[in-house]
Amino acid sequence: MSKRILSGMQPTSQLHLGNYLGALKNWVKFQEEPGTTCLYMVADLHAVTVPYETGELSKATREIAAAFIAAGINPQKSFIFVQSAVPAHSQLMWMLSTMAQLGKLQRMTQFKDKAGKNTERVGLGLFAYPVLMAADILVYKATHVPVGEDQKQHLELSRDLAATFNTRYGVEFFPQPEPVITGPAPRVMSLRNGNEKMSKSAESDMTRINLTDDADMIAQKIRKAKTDPDPLPEKLEDLANRPEALNLVTIYAALSGETREQVLKKFAGQQFSVFKPAFVDVAVEKLAPITRRMKELMDDPSQIDKILAKGNEKANEEAAPIVREAMKIMGFYS
Repeated sequence: MSKRILSGMQPTSQLHLGNYLGALKNWVKFQEEPGTTCLYMVADLHAVTVPYETGELSKATREIAAAFIAAGINPQKSFIFVQSAVPAHSQLMWMLSTMAQLGKLQRMTQFKDKAGKNTERVGLGLFAYPVLMAADILVYKATHVPVGEDQKQHLELSRDLAATFNTRYGVEFFPQPEPVITGPAPRVMSLRNGNEKMSKSAESDMTRINLTDDADMIAQKIRKAKTDPDPLPEKLEDLANRPEALNLVTIYAALSGETREQVLKKFAGQQFSVFKPAFVDVAVEKLAPITRRMKELMDDPSQIDKILAKGNEKANEEAAPIVREAMKIMGFYS
């Protein structure tokens, strides 16, 4: 059976190492699977559900697209497009919203987290975010969706809405999208605090390695990354109470393609003064080409615009007929 994989990222700010290891690296692999269609979107409609800088949105959209391409997503093999450039997303979202139950939306943990104590004051967009996500998936009849822990609930809603549509209208129109299990993604933590996740929103830029960092900056951040005075152990379990050391070993392993056990075997008994230079070499080797390609693309935005224009056209060609057929099933005038 052929797969149709849909995923996306919001153009909120710079992508970092955690985004690459947790998502982009896998997206590149998916496009090489025989019989698989990959659709990767810049999710700008989702980005405006919370306060944002209007002057930065289009620039951030290009930057995210550049990161997709630089990381290895091939426009000849995968769809790379902008969510807002495909009206079918919004059309289907409205149609599905007539079937979405308020109770289920109110129980979405991500809505609770983002709204906090201001649930009476947040916009409808934030509340209805999971319905738009369902439309993103179903408008291409995607069969598989890579999701993190924070998005599993939303995928379940997508499955519920697909089933509701099919049952209500007595059809087998929308497939039940399945989560893509890629194995445990490396948990990439802050370079300054091994107990905090690496984040785009962290105040200090030294806590993360951005995909736009050049080789010198990557090296500087790794050299200044927090460690402890003890040498690296032979066994992984001996890093249980050493979060910063565990984080650096985890990142090294993910970039080098080795297991953490193999990394420890290589550096057992060595101090971080030995480990960090080797870590710099691996990180620069893997990330510097991405950085260079991103810079080339951002220095000539017309390259990105051409790729997105083609991707938008292809995405519209895929999505528009599915929405038209859904409207016909629902009984709309045509």
